Amino acid sequence: MPSSPIVVCTWAGGESGLLGLAEELLTLGRELAASAGADLVWLALGALPDGAAEIGARFGAARIDSVRDPKLDGFQPDVYVEALAQYCAAAAPRLVLLGQTFDARLVAPRLAGRLGAGVVMNGVSIEAAGGGRLRVTASAYGGDTRVVYELTGAACYVVAVSPNAVQPEARASGVSVPTVRDVRVELGGIEERIKVVTRSRAEGPRLEHAQIIVAGGRGLGGPENFRLVEELAAALGGLAGASRPIVDDGWVEPSRQIGLTGKITRPALYIGAGISGASQHMVGCAAAKTIVAINRDADAAIFRHARYGIVGDCLEVLPELTRAAKAK
Repeated sequence: MPSSPIVVCTWAGGESGLLGLAEELLTLGRELAASAGADLVWLALGALPDGAAEIGARFGAARIDSVRDPKLDGFQPDVYVEALAQYCAAAAPRLVLLGQTFDARLVAPRLAGRLGAGVVMNGVSIEAAGGGRLRVTASAYGGDTRVVYELTGAACYVVAVSPNAVQPEARASGVSVPTVRDVRVELGGIEERIKVVTRSRAEGPRLEHAQIIVAGGRGLGGPENFRLVEELAAALGGLAGASRPIVDDGWVEPSRQIGLTGKITRPALYIGAGISGASQHMVGCAAAKTIVAINRDADAAIFRHARYGIVGDCLEVLPELTRAAKAK
């Protein structure tokens, strides 16, 4: 009898980012499924987008289960938990993987409660530990350290994986198109207990996908100087980001925030200007290939993470870097 499946769950409603997170989660799920001799199933709630079968094939899904219902068109926590609970009752998965977005934080613990399953949030890696056990490494204490959980004794586990924790890797060979199966759930009697009046929507390029990011902090001195960050980012062909303090102070909109409670990024180049380097912020940029720090304080924590450091006033350094970038 085949092992219980490893299920990767994404959804089109809300901010899940169906295709973007699917590649990361399928990469992780494929390794776990191979270790357990189990099938890797991609569960898509809501409309299945064009190209899903191709992505499933490249990243090793044996099957795509599509759950469609008008109530799944927009993110509704109560509805999504019910749909997942019904699906898991029928499919009996060994592990359910979700990308840890704000929406998933509402769903994962509640789903685990409904299933009587173990749950781990902030996951950064998962490996088979032998004897049917799973070992999950997760971020803890605001990103200051890592904690390792050994999962054993439960029939099912729910793990939310931090965005950009896994580098997507397509299969090298043996690509076959997964079957697509429509799965029915009954959601007629489910009503949301909380009504979302207005949902913020990010438009344009996303920080999570940017290869070059220039981020500013309180060292800029005031909101009028954030334009220096934007100008350098534009000159380099990247995006502008921000630390939480200046977002909280209203200098920039929350969609620019990088860190534990903001965006988790993995750029090729990250330039932090006037940012001290608090652990909560570094969680959002520590995976960058190259970090450049600009700070007047030579003892600032960010210099411990940076490959290159400039000790100086970012109000003087940023315009010079912008001029140099435009000259090339």
